[in-house]
Amino acid sequence: MLLELGALTRREFIKIARNPQAIFTALVLPLLYLLLFGQGFNIVPPPGEIDYWFRGAPNYYSSFAAGMTGFVAVTATLFIGANVIFDKLFGIFKRTRGSPAPSTAVFGSRLIAGSAQPILLAFFVLGLALLFEHVPGLSGLQVTATVTVLGGIEIVVAIVLLSLMFATLFLTFGILLEVPQVYFAVVNLINLPVLLTSDALYPWGGMPPWLQNASQYNPVSLAVNVIREVLFGAAQYPYPPEIYLAGLAAWTIALASLAIVLVRRALRPIE
Repeated sequence: MLLELGALTRREFIKIARNPQAIFTALVLPLLYLLLFGQGFNIVPPPGEIDYWFRGAPNYYSSFAAGMTGFVAVTATLFIGANVIFDKLFGIFKRTRGSPAPSTAVFGSRLIAGSAQPILLAFFVLGLALLFEHVPGLSGLQVTATVTVLGGIEIVVAIVLLSLMFATLFLTFGILLEVPQVYFAVVNLINLPVLLTSDALYPWGGMPPWLQNASQYNPVSLAVNVIREVLFGAAQYPYPPEIYLAGLAAWTIALASLAIVLVRRALRPIE
């Protein structure tokens, strides 16, 4: 199975490398978010509540930039399932299923290649936001805490888990559904509420109490909490990063388990 997985994964990465337009678009969109959306907003909290509103971040942009890392890790996975549907329409997916490769290799290869993109984009966003701090006239990500090796590992784990979770979810929808319009309707029905009930882009302190409570269980918020806690300190958080990572891991395991069951049924050997 490992041989087939390696071969199919290599093919998926070659497909990505041969589509420079998609790579360019994937890099430009986060840049526009950081330059236009983030720079254009300057949310000022009530006097004396900056720590409460931004949960330890020194300003809105720093809080926003950390949240954008999680935001990109989710939105970049949207087209993973769509690529499967288009491969179905062109007969590519059927030929792959008809090969000797097991269904786990077919699914795993697309999951590995598909989740690698949002992971890399998330770190691209984080690096850009840090770079902007040194560009005159631009706001940037200001790190106010001492980032240790453990903290860096926690950020990596948070981004990887978040990307894997949504890549698994959207890839499963791509395998189960047949029509692109239905796929995008379903993923937007999930994607938008998840993002808008998180504190990735909007200051946590400005949310109404019911939304603050809901956001605490949101997987995007769990990942972003880890990033912000490592970058800005733990004073405004009730739990250490390990607890948020445990919650994120629970979400990932639950969705991955459901995906395995559904995908095994959908990818039964063709008679």
